Amino acid sequence: MQPTPPRRRAVLAAALAATTAAAGCSVPEPRRATPTADPAPGKPIADARTRRALVLQFSAHPDDDLYFMNPDTQRLLDAGVPLVSVYVTAGEHTGRNRIAGMPETPPDRAAYSAARHQGLRQSYAVALGLPVFTSWRRETLTLPGGRRAEVDTLTHGGRRIELVFLNLPMHTSRRYMALPALWDDRALELRTHLSAGSPVARADTYDYDQLVGALVGLLSRYRPTVVHTLDPDPDVQHGDDATRRRNSEQPGYSDHGDHTAVGCFTWAALCRWVSDAVRDGEPIPAFTAKAFRGYYNRHWPKNLPPAVLEEKAARLVPYGGDPSWQCGNPAGCGDYGVGGDRPLTNHKGWVRSTHHRWPGARPALAEGPDGRLTAYGVLGLRAVRWRESAPGVWSEPTDLGGGPLAPALGSAVLADGRVLLFGVRFAALDGHGGANRREVVLLEQRSPGGPFLAWRGLGCPERRDDRGRRIGAPVAVTAPDGRVHLFVRNADKGVSTRVRAADGAWGPWRALPGTAEVQDGLAVSVDAAGRVHLYAAGRESVRHWVDGVEREDGLPLSGSTVASAGGELYHRAPAAAALLGPDGDAGLDGYGDVVAARSAPLGTVLLGTHTDGRVTVRAGGRLRTRTTGPEAVSAALHLGADGATVVGLGADGHPWSWRP
Repeated sequence: MQPTPPRRRAVLAAALAATTAAAGCSVPEPRRATPTADPAPGKPIADARTRRALVLQFSAHPDDDLYFMNPDTQRLLDAGVPLVSVYVTAGEHTGRNRIAGMPETPPDRAAYSAARHQGLRQSYAVALGLPVFTSWRRETLTLPGGRRAEVDTLTHGGRRIELVFLNLPMHTSRRYMALPALWDDRALELRTHLSAGSPVARADTYDYDQLVGALVGLLSRYRPTVVHTLDPDPDVQHGDDATRRRNSEQPGYSDHGDHTAVGCFTWAALCRWVSDAVRDGEPIPAFTAKAFRGYYNRHWPKNLPPAVLEEKAARLVPYGGDPSWQCGNPAGCGDYGVGGDRPLTNHKGWVRSTHHRWPGARPALAEGPDGRLTAYGVLGLRAVRWRESAPGVWSEPTDLGGGPLAPALGSAVLADGRVLLFGVRFAALDGHGGANRREVVLLEQRSPGGPFLAWRGLGCPERRDDRGRRIGAPVAVTAPDGRVHLFVRNADKGVSTRVRAADGAWGPWRALPGTAEVQDGLAVSVDAAGRVHLYAAGRESVRHWVDGVEREDGLPLSGSTVASAGGELYHRAPAAAALLGPDGDAGLDGYGDVVAARSAPLGTVLLGTHTDGRVTVRAGGRLRTRTTGPEAVSAALHLGADGATVVGLGADGHPWSWRP
């Protein structure tokens, strides 16, 4: 079904009033502004005893989740966490379901959309351990404003998956990309596609507010504890136009325009969901959020080792399907251009990496005078604190405010024991040409173990809002001289720093020397001589700064984010499982983020994720693997007098402890 032309509603107020009166219809409601920052602490947070773990993920197209959010999604599914996966567009594109080696067929957008939806049902049936052609329950779901979506449900062995199809078009009738236009254009409405065979039999229209409202409605219905989104702020990426078009990237940025728009719409909906709860006197929804890079994967060394890559690519095979399959869907049995070995042979290599937009989104840990731990993290887009009442027994979260915040908090502990927390705030997130701004913020503890001062803005290393959106996750360390060194990746893919003097005064933002581009996921540590070492995975090699001066160490290329302890580097070669340290193989195979820490009695301790998704620790020449307990959305490492403690955040938004 062809999308209708954009409807322009910008008319003179008097004429609109007269037309409305004559037609007997109502004036559209004024557009709602995106909620502003709400740093004040002390809001109630949903009680862990009243919530259940659930993952809700938002994709632009059928297959975005398979390409970019796995293996994270599959790990949670395997742990028994229910999944709801929302697809904003119909994925109809040109309407051609391309078959390798066969002539092109006439375009049929309704059929191609239905074939891709069938491919998702096939893929997720296999993900639950069921036959590929397992039948799903298909129904109509009513959204706010009376709009309809298709929801397909499958349960097996106590596990449950729901697929929700909103079916907005990918293009307007003028071939504009529809979702980016809807984000920017105050007067645009989009008419949904009807997918062949869908229980939804009537098309609806969406404007900006109605789409945000629909996403908020889904959040309110399912009340997720984990939210997966796409990247709202892709890297600036210059290149020739022919290459960009061939790889489906938007001008100047390393991702598809639909991915960026859905990322922005999702974060706007999350902000509104939280602000509505505050307005209505309800507890803050207790969820963690992850944003996943998209076509970014094409531009950097690959980071998934063979075992993890094989598992991830296997989820795309049933999605791609085959024209010879007898799946029972007359419109088609998958997205044929993605079937077989094509995810692995595609030169774009999207499937070969999984990158988080804000790496290092793990709890920040501090030890009190009595030896009990305090953990800090982001829950419901706000900073929170959990306290250990006894070893492994954690309190409910206390709201520290600061929101809406990106998922990763940086931290540093001053010589007197006071904690500094650093975050990236969505200072503004407003479509229709409105402000879209990020800033670095600070929360400083007033006394060791005590309350905090008010949130303070540290500005942004970038002068323009669009460039400021590209800053990375903050990392910080306290040097022996009492100075705190704060680092963030900047829009040029370099590193910017700001230093807090021992007396508490902050210096200006400045860029570190060096022209090599680096990935986010910076690692900072202090060596025995008191020097501050910063490492970052670069495009051609790991980059290294010592006390702000770049070193030409001839370091190797890393496929993943890096870790550092005592000034030493830990990294993985591209597409490799082995973690490498200063003496070669560090004995911690796996993938994803690594944490390194060092103490006098324990030496260097390493925390990572095994290729099967389990949390592992390397200490004292021994490898220990966590085999029981709640799943880990993220995990952090603390070295204390009684040994190493791993503190993880479960899918239910509650922390757990493991003392290997």
